[in-house]
Amino acid sequence: MDDNYQTYVNRVLRLPLPETYKSQLQNIQESPKFQLQEVGGERQAVAFPGYTIVTPPGGEETENQAFYANLQALQAQLQQQLDPNLFVPLPPDSFHLTVADLIWDHAYRDAAKNPEFEQQLCDRMAQSFQQYQRMHPQSHPVRLQAVGLIVMPRAIGVGLVPKEEVAYEQLLQLRRAIYQNPGLMALGIEQQYHFTAHVTLGYFGSIPPELDRDRLSEQFTQLNQQWITGVPQEMWAYRAELRKFDNMTRYYREPDWPSLEI
Repeated sequence: MDDNYQTYVNRVLRLPLPETYKSQLQNIQESPKFQLQEVGGERQAVAFPGYTIVTPPGGEETENQAFYANLQALQAQLQQQLDPNLFVPLPPDSFHLTVADLIWDHAYRDAAKNPEFEQQLCDRMAQSFQQYQRMHPQSHPVRLQAVGLIVMPRAIGVGLVPKEEVAYEQLLQLRRAIYQNPGLMALGIEQQYHFTAHVTLGYFGSIPPELDRDRLSEQFTQLNQQWITGVPQEMWAYRAELRKFDNMTRYYREPDWPSLEI
C-alpha cells in the first residue's frame, strides 16, 4: 500500500503548496476527537482509546527538543492567527511521529474485551521488532526533513520526508514487519492508511459556513514560508515504541512494553 520513495517525496512536497491548501481546505471537517464543553466554552479531548507505534513524545525525549520547540512556536502562530473555535492545539509534550497506526476506537473496544489482548499485543509486537532487527542488526536513526505545514481533513500538521531513500525503506520495512505479522492481524490490526510522516499540531474545531478559505490558504502559505525559510527543520527518529492512548493528548507505556532502536 505504501508508496515508493520518489512517489512519496513528490506527493508530500506538494502538500504545503498554495494550490494544495486551497483544495484541501474545501474538505476540512470538525474533528470528533474534541468536543465543545457547555460550561466554559472550551474544547476537551473525548475518549478515543487505542494503541500505536510512535517515536517518544516531545515531553519525554531529548534528541529533537530544538525541532519540537520550533513546532511549538509555529503552533503558537497558528493560535494567534486562527479563530480559537477553528483550531484546537495539542499539548506540545504530546508531539510525535506515528510510525504505524495499530487499533483504535470501536475496533479497540471490541478487541479489549479479551483480557489477554494487551499481553498478546506486546508479545506479537516484540516479534515484529525482532524481525526488523534481523534485517537491521545495527541501529540507523532516520533523518527527516520538515517540508512545511500540511492540511489534513480534520487536522493541521507538519509534513516530513526522509532525507534518503534507504531511510524511507527502513520505515517501510518496519511497517511491513508489523502489518504482515499474522499474529497481529489475528488481533484485528491492519494497515488502513498510506504512510505520510508528519507531526500533528492540532485539530479542526467548528467550521463556520462563512469560512473564508482563500484567506485561510494565504495565511497558511505565509506562515509556511516564514517557518521553512532559513535553518533546515529536521527531526531524527531514533526509537519506535508501543504506546497506548485514551485520547489524542497523551501517549503512555509500561517500562516492559516492546520498543525498538531504529
